Amino acid sequence: MDVVLAETAGFCMGVDLALTRLDTLIDNAEGRPIYILGPIIHNPQVLKEYADKGVTKVDTPEDVPGGAYAVIRAHGVPRQVEDGLKSRDVFVKDVTCPRVKKAQLLIARHTAGGAELLLYGEADHPEVAGLVSYASHDYFVFGSPEELDRHELNPDKKYVLAAQTTQDRVLFDQIADRLSADEKVQVEVLRTICDATRLRQAEAKRLASEVDFMVVVGGYISGNTRRLAQVVTDAGTPCQHIETVVDLELDELAGYARIGVTAGASTPRNLIDEVLDGLKSL
Repeated sequence: MDVVLAETAGFCMGVDLALTRLDTLIDNAEGRPIYILGPIIHNPQVLKEYADKGVTKVDTPEDVPGGAYAVIRAHGVPRQVEDGLKSRDVFVKDVTCPRVKKAQLLIARHTAGGAELLLYGEADHPEVAGLVSYASHDYFVFGSPEELDRHELNPDKKYVLAAQTTQDRVLFDQIADRLSADEKVQVEVLRTICDATRLRQAEAKRLASEVDFMVVVGGYISGNTRRLAQVVTDAGTPCQHIETVVDLELDELAGYARIGVTAGASTPRNLIDEVLDGLKSL
């Protein structure tokens, strides 16, 4: 059996930077408690490691006591939450991914004149909650072209189209092209999907065409990991999305001659290596 690992598998720049900043804060906190607003990244194994180091995850900013550090996670938070933290006796440490922060600021700038934001993304995702908070006026979140079709667009109104940074680039481009070609719609397109996401999805699709089976490693709550698995499935290659090697039915894979492995942007290298070792044991 051949086992092929995608070059782009594992931590992206934004995740790596966020965790590096958190590690530095832990080393220099001098006893001051550290709280994170929600999971810093969507990987349960990483979250447990930081919980064991004394980092506390909370769901609301009110749960962060005065005098403590409040870490803004890689996905970002609504700007009202950040403003509220800064108005209190809380030390704010912002580790928002630079690509997400750029998307937030672009949305704020381009909707300032009154345009409605059309955001392609997952309505219940924390990154999306942060992005739409930067819209100066109305916004509409849609997860598919069909949802957007059901949203009536006013020809007398201006729109800004953007996307959650980890969305499918190909599908977003199709949506953008269709709206731009409609003479009745005044739309400005913001290219907010991260290049790392695009490259990771393109490599997963290419690798899927060269192997008999694909394994996608990453948190089940990780949106970008789920989309990797969907890209592979859409390419017609059998695929399994797992969090760790214990989720892998190794005996069922023994009949495949060539297996590809990729991983989400929030998947640490040690979990990838454990999956590789498990497959190579076959």
